[in-house]
Amino acid sequence: MSEEQPKISAEEREELKRGIYESLSPRRRKFIDRIGYENWDPFQEPKDPIDIRKDKNQMTTQQLIRAFLYTVPRERYTDTYARGAFEACSGMINEDERILGMFDFARWYVTTMEGNTNNED
Repeated sequence: MSEEQPKISAEEREELKRGIYESLSPRRRKFIDRIGYENWDPFQEPKDPIDIRKDKNQMTTQQLIRAFLYTVPRERYTDTYARGAFEACSGMINEDERILGMFDFARWYVTTMEGNTNNED
């Protein structure tokens, strides 16, 4: 957890913000002007990327993919297979719509088409 910041008044905060803005390079000021000075928050807390990359079981993509690939038979494993598995793993954790669609289709295919292998050629 982050340490508590000392309370400062709105006037002090605005004074600090103005000081930061004026000390920036012209290029950086141009960016802030584009997003709007009033929308810019130089005091914003950064997001913790570790929290973002964990699944519901608090496992990282690396932990999940390692556990999965450990179960894959050696003759099935290739670099391409591992890359695809990692992409699926990462997409599942990040709730990527493309990956979720592929997952739902694969699950539907296995449950619906299992046993229906009639090829009428």
